[in-house]
Amino acid sequence: MAKNTLSSEFRRLDVDQYNEDNFREEDIEVTLPAGVDEETVINLINKGDVGDALQLLLQNAPSASKGCNEQAKDLALSLVLKVILNKSITKAKMDEIISGLEQSLLDVLMKYIYRGFEQPSEGSSATLLLWHEKVYNVAGVGCIVRVLTDRKRV
Repeated sequence: MAKNTLSSEFRRLDVDQYNEDNFREEDIEVTLPAGVDEETVINLINKGDVGDALQLLLQNAPSASKGCNEQAKDLALSLVLKVILNKSITKAKMDEIISGLEQSLLDVLMKYIYRGFEQPSEGSSATLLLWHEKVYNVAGVGCIVRVLTDRKRV
């Protein structure tokens, strides 16, 4: 005869605690550091230090899965896009900037590139695709996989 499976006595692990409705990630509040603002980035761009401006933004990127200030993320995105969509950056300069970044910063840059694809503007897609190609050539497929599987958004 078959056993009665309506009983839940056999259940030792409460799997309902992992239901997405009940799951809570750690709330981390992240804001842009005081030293990183639009004026600082603009000054670096005007001096021709585009690589330094990009590195500063990538190192101080506000990224948290939840609980992060969306206005800080939007501000950081607009600043990064202002840097990488700058018309003064040549392909050789892109290679130089990308080769100077470490792996974790390349991952953050790729996150911003994908986020830039979400909000296209006039002529931005071609430039973002060029940046994507250059970052991919340096960081490889692993960079794309890490970006697509990471819960922390920029």
